[in-house]
Amino acid sequence: MKFLPLDTPEIIELAAGWLAQKENYQWLDFGNGRVTVTPTLLKIMAQRDTNFLRVYTADRDDTPVGIVGLNNVDRAFKTATFWGASGEKSFHNRGYSTFASAKLLTLAFGNLGLNAVNTWVVDHNPSLRTIERLGFRFIGRQRQCHTIDGRLYDRLLFDLLAAEYRGLNEMRGHRIDRARPEMAYE
Repeated sequence: MKFLPLDTPEIIELAAGWLAQKENYQWLDFGNGRVTVTPTLLKIMAQRDTNFLRVYTADRDDTPVGIVGLNNVDRAFKTATFWGASGEKSFHNRGYSTFASAKLLTLAFGNLGLNAVNTWVVDHNPSLRTIERLGFRFIGRQRQCHTIDGRLYDRLLFDLLAAEYRGLNEMRGHRIDRARPEMAYE
């Protein structure tokens, strides 16, 4: 798996396209109720040092398959907010999102020197399993604050401290696809 910075028009267009898909944007919030991100806005986000965004690839052929990011990176307080979205749906349920998320958290706590990362997940979002696998701890609930198709949902709040993070090494050996056991994390 590789992490690609959002530094080419092709990667930016691809990631913005993923984030424009209803199956992704319905679970997100980029501020002021904005759920979709244009390529121009994504490029600006990628250039700001308060954001750390990466497209991740498949193992075998470097096909870009999703995006993970840290927003609101505060180097003084050593905090950030984590988020991610799958792009290529043919790669679903193979563990790529979990591994890319673990790799990003390893960078956040190691290279960026963060102490705490928080996130939220809309109640009923399948990505809740990924957040739990990564070791995030449930810290609260914002009630009826997220709208999908006119219906109100709660946001479940989580955080993870550097001292609690199990790390990328514990993810190694975890299979990506049970149907293809040769696809282990490297």
